[in-house]
Amino acid sequence: MSKKIKNIIMKWTILLSIILLFACNKKENQRTTIVNDTLVTIPEATKIVKAEKPEILLPKQYSNTRFKEVTVERIDENKFRVRGKGQIFEANFNWIIEDGHDELKTGFQTTDAGAPDWGNFDFTITVEKKRENSKLTLVLFESSAKDGSRQHELPIVLF
Repeated sequence: MSKKIKNIIMKWTILLSIILLFACNKKENQRTTIVNDTLVTIPEATKIVKAEKPEILLPKQYSNTRFKEVTVERIDENKFRVRGKGQIFEANFNWIIEDGHDELKTGFQTTDAGAPDWGNFDFTITVEKKRENSKLTLVLFESSAKDGSRQHELPIVLF
C-alpha cells in the first residue's frame, strides 16, 4: 500500500476513535445527569378500593329439636337477655346456670305458644361467677312429664 493511503486510513482510524470516545463519554454523562439530576418515580398501579358495607354481626344462634333461633345478649357485666323459640309441651321450659362445679341459678320460663307450635320467649338473667376462672353455662331444657328428668338440653356458654 502506498504511504498516502496508509495516512488516510490512520487519520480515519484516529478520527473514529475520537468520535467513539466522545460519544461514549457523552452517553455516560447523560446517564449520570439523568440519574443524578432528575429523580423519576413511576407510581405503582393505582388500586381502586370500593367502600364496603359495614358487616352486620348477627348474634350466634343456638338450636336443637325443641329450641331454635336462641340468642344470648350480654346487657351488663352479669346480666344477659335470652331470646328464641321453643316447641315445648304446655309452653313451659326450665333453665339452669352452672359453672362446671355448681348450679348457680335455676328457673323456668314460658313461651307464647305450646307444642306443636313454636312459641317465642324473651327473658333476662342476672348471675355472678363464684370462681374467677370458671365458665358459666346456661342450659335450657324441657322437663319430662313422666319423671321430671331433663330432656332436649341446649347448653350455651355465657362467659
